Amino acid sequence: MEKGKNQFSKILVIQTAFIGDAILATALLESIHASVPNAQIDVLVRKGNESLFQQHPFLKEVLIWDKKQGKYKNLLAQLSKIRAEKYDLVINLQRFGATGLLTAFSGAKVTVGYDKNPFSFLFTKKVSHELDKGLHEVDRNNNLVSWFASDLKRQPKLYPTAAHYAKVEAYTTQPFICAAPNSVWFTKQYPEHKWIEFLNEVPADYQVYLLGAPGDAESCERIKAQTTNIKNISVLAGKLSFLESAALMEKAAMNYVNDSAPMHIASSMNAPVAAIFCSTVPAFGFGPLSVQSFNVETTVKLSCRPCGLHGYKACPEGHFKCAETIGKEQLLEVLGVSR
Repeated sequence: MEKGKNQFSKILVIQTAFIGDAILATALLESIHASVPNAQIDVLVRKGNESLFQQHPFLKEVLIWDKKQGKYKNLLAQLSKIRAEKYDLVINLQRFGATGLLTAFSGAKVTVGYDKNPFSFLFTKKVSHELDKGLHEVDRNNNLVSWFASDLKRQPKLYPTAAHYAKVEAYTTQPFICAAPNSVWFTKQYPEHKWIEFLNEVPADYQVYLLGAPGDAESCERIKAQTTNIKNISVLAGKLSFLESAALMEKAAMNYVNDSAPMHIASSMNAPVAAIFCSTVPAFGFGPLSVQSFNVETTVKLSCRPCGLHGYKACPEGHFKCAETIGKEQLLEVLGVSR
């Protein structure tokens, strides 16, 4: 296809997967805006992720697909809205049929997506999506626009407002670290007792903030209750929005996270991050992208690792050695603490 980016005045990007995927998609938004700065850019996300894009400086509209209430009725409503907008270009970052349908029947002049999407035979242009080529997901996403974009960006980026920074300012008056101990998947989650072992060794001059969603607060409270640094630990899980968490993580001395959404929030702020990989591996292409990034993994050779791309609700082997063999010393090392 001939390069002709000037033909695109209205562009829609579709990414209705989970929080981390939506955050990684912001790198693509940066690439598009850098290459066609005068284009109107809209994004379609799943309901619950729209707050990531609050007052985003170069997005015109955030479309929201409610997947939980009347999923397919709402899908058709989104299709009607998309067709009415008469986009020049629709870019689909997903490989599933529902968003493939939206793309194929969007009415856009040009439609682009991955070849694994079941509707890709109807796209104007399709691109290979391969997990075994050593590419990060942001690079795979950038391949969808590399045929016209002249300035590709690798850094995802969120834009907290002054109000978000003001909300967390009181937490930043002394040196602090953030830890996000939870994950949707058990095998992606560093165990509670291992977090406790680590936090017990964190120097007392650091304040510790435990972050997460409202459903993570109970776990965070258990961790806090069993550490010896109780006075220095505050549970903020469920108390901060996505962008407030991002504003706080930006100022941290270090952010300790699992292979989950908080890792991508750290990357979006170029915040220092130590990403703990249990059952998954950075080679899948979803690792941290901050300048100061550390991948923390077991040093034990395990034939069962990685056991899957997304994780499981329990260790398939029953021993969870990929997590249990990661020592507190590895986490302390990235903070410059030796034990």
